[in-house]
Amino acid sequence: MRFFVISGYNGRMNILLGKPVAEAILADLKEKISKEKSAPGLAVVLVGNDKASGIYVGLKEKKAKEIGMDFSLFQFPAQSREDEIILKIRGLNKDGRINGIIVQVPLPEKFDTQRIINEISPEKDVDGFHPESIDKFERGTEIFWPVFPKAIMALLESSQENVSGKNAVVVANSEKFGEVMKSALERKGLLVEYVLSKDISKGIEKIKNADIVVTAVGEPGIIDGGMLKGGAVVIDGGITEEKEKVLG
Repeated sequence: MRFFVISGYNGRMNILLGKPVAEAILADLKEKISKEKSAPGLAVVLVGNDKASGIYVGLKEKKAKEIGMDFSLFQFPAQSREDEIILKIRGLNKDGRINGIIVQVPLPEKFDTQRIINEISPEKDVDGFHPESIDKFERGTEIFWPVFPKAIMALLESSQENVSGKNAVVVANSEKFGEVMKSALERKGLLVEYVLSKDISKGIEKIKNADIVVTAVGEPGIIDGGMLKGGAVVIDGGITEEKEKVLG
C-alpha cells in the first residue's frame, strides 16, 4: 500500500509511510494472538486466475501466518459452478475453526458476485461487503470495521492532519467498495464521492477538486499528477505486478 502527499495542507511535503503503521499493528496482533488458547482462522475463497487477486491473496496468507493465524485458501477454477462456491461458503460459516471469510473480488464475469457474497455470515464477513454488514457500518453499529477502510483510517490518523471538511474522492472497481469507503471517510468529517475506475474519464473534475484521493484498483498510473490539484493527499491502496515486481 503506497501513501504520499503531493503537497501537505500546511504547504510542506509530507510522506505518509504505510509500512511502519502496518508493522506496529501486526506486532500488536501477533502478541494478542500468542496469548489466545487457539489461533483465529481466516478462510479465503479465490475463483479464477486474476493476477492482482493472486497477489492480494498471497500477501494475506504471508501476513496471517507471520502473526500466528491459521490461514486456509480455497481455490476454484473459473469454470466452476456458482453453487459449488456457495456450498463451500456455507460450510465455512458452520466451521468453528474459521473466524473470518473473504471472497476475493473481482470474480470472473459469469458469476453473480453479490449472490455469492450474500452467503457469507455477517459475523465472519471480513471485507464488510454483505448487505447487513454495509447497513450496520453505515449506521455505526458494525461488529467490526471492514479491513481496507480501517487501514486507510489508521494511516490518515497517523498523519495527524485535520481532515474534517475536506473533499475526498474514492476510485473503486465496484460500487460496493465505493460505498463502504465513502461511509468510512464520512466518519472523519470528510465530504466524499466515489468514481468507478471504468468511468474515470467522467470523474476527472471530481478528482481535480479533491483534497484526498483514495484508490484501490490495482492499475498502475490510473491517477497522474495532471489529474490532481496542489496539496492533494493521494492514498494508493492498490497492488499490482510489473516486470515481476510487486508494486503497492
